Amino acid sequence: MQSGPGQQAIQGARRQAISRDVNYLRLSITDRCNLRCLYCASWEEWQKLPAWEILRYEEFLVLAGAAARAGVRKVRVTGGEPLVRRGVVEFLQALGQVPGLTEVCLTTNGVLLPELAGDLFAAGVRHLNLSLDSLKRERYRELTGADLLPQVLKGLEAAVSLGFHPLKLNCVVLKGVNDDELLDFAALARDYPLEVRFIEFMPTVSRELWGRHFFPMEEVRRILAPLGLEETDNPDATAGPAHTCRAPGFQGRLGFIDTVSEHRCLTCNRLRLTAAGRLRPCLFAGPELDVKQALRRGEPEAALARLFREAMRLKDEVPRGGRPAAPEGRAMVSIGG
Repeated sequence: MQSGPGQQAIQGARRQAISRDVNYLRLSITDRCNLRCLYCASWEEWQKLPAWEILRYEEFLVLAGAAARAGVRKVRVTGGEPLVRRGVVEFLQALGQVPGLTEVCLTTNGVLLPELAGDLFAAGVRHLNLSLDSLKRERYRELTGADLLPQVLKGLEAAVSLGFHPLKLNCVVLKGVNDDELLDFAALARDYPLEVRFIEFMPTVSRELWGRHFFPMEEVRRILAPLGLEETDNPDATAGPAHTCRAPGFQGRLGFIDTVSEHRCLTCNRLRLTAAGRLRPCLFAGPELDVKQALRRGEPEAALARLFREAMRLKDEVPRGGRPAAPEGRAMVSIGG
């Protein structure tokens, strides 16, 4: 039976979607964290995973090899806070040796950077993202539950001094909380060779909290417009969703991530692997694939690679349109940042 024009259009759109290069894996190695950020989890209800549920480093390396075989080229190690896991430096060094991977990155809250930055650099890590949502000490304490801003800033200085590049600072903009610090954050890109990235608050805990503090990226751009922002191209095939700009006299760049206001589903190139071995095609929608079960029953790398390819295929079945809902029954600390 021949397909009609409508079916052909749908099939054409599907082929176009599948042709994108899903080449970026966000790999969470722990659900533990040394901070308690308000948008990460409902900490009163959250229960950490038992140790046996969390993948061993050796298992992560096997899965990284399978992901590379399926076409993944970039792996970003996240948590929780990845630096709280013992042996993380050695793991990152080993991850950099996995055939097929061209880039190994790390996202951290920076608390442990003062003591680990040198070791991370020596292990070959160059691409570093540091999450920081306030430059005011008391506000930082309120946001994170810990009075550790001086330590984080010391870690940032160490990263700049050592020469991590690209070095990115992620700031989730929260209405009525830190939206008065936008110019202060931008000034860091003026004074240092790093990229300050402003990120829209996503409904990762509750719709109520999100509705109260959501601050659109369009408004962030309006506030920063007097800096004379000029759009820059990002030719990196494994780049994330940030739009980047330069400003006259700045050593670094500014980035804007508007994944709530502007949907990026058709161009999203990321998968997520949780610390418990669940592979997610999408942060805000199911399904999850249980790769841990296949791994622990001894499936070969080729079979594991097929699971990654299946996750890539499932990205095109995720519902689109409307604003995302909070991940069902899962906190960001459990999924991976």
